[in-house]
Amino acid sequence: MDLKVSARAAALAGHLSMGNASAEVKDTSILGLGNPMASMAVERTKASFPIRELTYFLDGGKEVTAVKERMMTELERDPVFQNVDFYDLTKEQLRERTMSKIARLIHYITSEREEVSYLRFSLVGLIDMSLLTRTGVHYALFFGSLRGSASQKQFAYWISQGAAEMRGMIGCFCMTELAHGSNVAGLETTATFDERTDEFIIHTPHIGATKWWIGGAAHTATHTVCFARLIVKGKDYGVKSFVVPLRDPKTYDLKPGVSIGDIGKKMGRDGIDNGWVQFSYVRIPRQFMLMKHSKVDRHGNVTQPPLEQLAYGALVVGRVSMVADSAQMSKRFVTIAVRYAAVRRQFTSKKGEVETKILDYALHQRRLLPLLAQTFAMQFSSDEMSAMHRALMRKIDSTDLSDLKAMAVVIEELKEVFTTSAGLKAFTTWACAETIDQTRQACGGHGYSAYSGFGQAYNDWVVQCTWEGDNNILALSAGRGLVQRYLDVQRGANAPPQTEYLNKLARLKSAQAGSRQIDSVAVLSEAWEAVAAAVVSKAGESFIALRKKGLTADEAFEETSQQRFLAARIHTQYFLVLKFFDRISSSGPEIKPVLTDLSYLYAIWSIENNAGLFLQAEFFTSKQIDEIRELCNLYCRKVREQAVPITDAFNLSDFFINSAIGRYNGNVYENYFTQVKRQNPSKPLAPYFENVIKPFVHRVAEVEVDAEELDEDEA
Repeated sequence: MDLKVSARAAALAGHLSMGNASAEVKDTSILGLGNPMASMAVERTKASFPIRELTYFLDGGKEVTAVKERMMTELERDPVFQNVDFYDLTKEQLRERTMSKIARLIHYITSEREEVSYLRFSLVGLIDMSLLTRTGVHYALFFGSLRGSASQKQFAYWISQGAAEMRGMIGCFCMTELAHGSNVAGLETTATFDERTDEFIIHTPHIGATKWWIGGAAHTATHTVCFARLIVKGKDYGVKSFVVPLRDPKTYDLKPGVSIGDIGKKMGRDGIDNGWVQFSYVRIPRQFMLMKHSKVDRHGNVTQPPLEQLAYGALVVGRVSMVADSAQMSKRFVTIAVRYAAVRRQFTSKKGEVETKILDYALHQRRLLPLLAQTFAMQFSSDEMSAMHRALMRKIDSTDLSDLKAMAVVIEELKEVFTTSAGLKAFTTWACAETIDQTRQACGGHGYSAYSGFGQAYNDWVVQCTWEGDNNILALSAGRGLVQRYLDVQRGANAPPQTEYLNKLARLKSAQAGSRQIDSVAVLSEAWEAVAAAVVSKAGESFIALRKKGLTADEAFEETSQQRFLAARIHTQYFLVLKFFDRISSSGPEIKPVLTDLSYLYAIWSIENNAGLFLQAEFFTSKQIDEIRELCNLYCRKVREQAVPITDAFNLSDFFINSAIGRYNGNVYENYFTQVKRQNPSKPLAPYFENVIKPFVHRVAEVEVDAEELDEDEA
């Protein structure tokens, strides 16, 4: 046998070898290729902290981890949830499986406490984003609208009709229109009150008002919460919500006046039957308008709430959940990339030596490990955001609507939650999309395989950046709130906790790192406070200057769009850094060192990415920015040593990771090769051989060539 061929065969055998996991783990090599399983085992021996304790800390306690693991076992063992062929399914197969999974989940949804269901669905989203969305359309959007906008009597009625159990009805959410998305106030579907019959007439006045992207509408939904303009006695009262039956639940025939279609193939989430809906003078009872806030009586008298902003409180929950989803999804893909980098070897400096793990290359550490740190920052900020939202909703429910003074306090808290959630939703969903793509690239060519999981996940994920509020619009909204908060402080008000730096503007304006140690909570916290204060102040002062020039408030806000966007971005990063530090202050001594390294890496990497702003704020000098770059390298090296144990603490089994190159045992090449062969059995001929390949190869040549003419001239 040719020596080169023999060497290549031996090398390939090294890649595919199952390895021998002995009691004494050694990083063996075959012709420069380290055994992947042994390489992974060595990484786990480096753990400087109890992995299980970090898992408990991330989950919120040992008891929560136990509940999650029980749920994970239930899902993993259920044949309805098997996912070995997930990346090869057609649109039709995905939709069928989505509904089969919903049918399986309904038992848990209706028997578990709400907080337990949230936990289950955080896991479901990792398995199948379409499934999470399809159930979320009913429970978070349709049912959530009933709970947040229906009167007590109305809510009880819809519960009796099966809304809580998806029994006899499946809901969808008709908000977005073909011509309107982010501008909800500009929606054009109408709901005109007919006093004679005590009914509303729901109507689509033109094609642009067609409800579009409606999850579940194409095939499965029987009812919808429809957002339409309330028209009473010729007066437009703005957009309100109405329950509109779409189909007969028994026959699934469309209701009179309802037209529905499938919007077809999408970029991702094909397990959801997104559709379009048009209403042609569809009549519904007056009582189908959700009247917790705005009301219309039998005689067409309209009662508007004194504080209409309360109606939007229920919509914040979608943003809050997407921040949590961003952290959860990032865990999955950072884990895949870190595990792959821990066993993938390329190049060696000396002939005959084992090749280097790509995780040991400094640039590769720079690509991956800040994203790992960012994942922790997103989770801890998500936990804080969820707590803020729960507290707000409890206060809204317990406050007397007639007590205007108390309600004014609630409204201020609502504004704070609205602004914070808008910024977090925008910048964490963007960060997660970037994480999926960057971790894919870090896995080289194999990351491009569907079986690595990146491609499907990216296509499924990126809709998060545009639905429930386009990220750019949400960022501008958050920036507007920050400018308004700055103006309030200038008038003498105190800023709330989330923007407390605005109460320290004078001191922060002259704050500097000086000779203090940069990698400390005190300096890094103050650095982010100073730059957030500087950016928000600049946006606020620009707004004030424009108003003095005679611009209206709306015109001034528009002129400061870029500054508002920057203010929202920096404020959100400030929030992520500060909540990271706040959270690890409560960690135990065994895990605090590794969490501290991660927090410093995230804070320093984020400063490096915004170095110009920190120089403008004069908190750091140019020389200190160079030091920050070196510190970023230092903390990448520190985190690198613990990278595999850290991702193990995420506690995601191979079933939830669902990546041929990201499995726990590190045996990437055999895992990958086995899945490719299983899902793509070899066939002697392509199905298009007779119709395409054969006639192409055997087509008649236009010019016959005599083979003898190809002989070289004889000497």
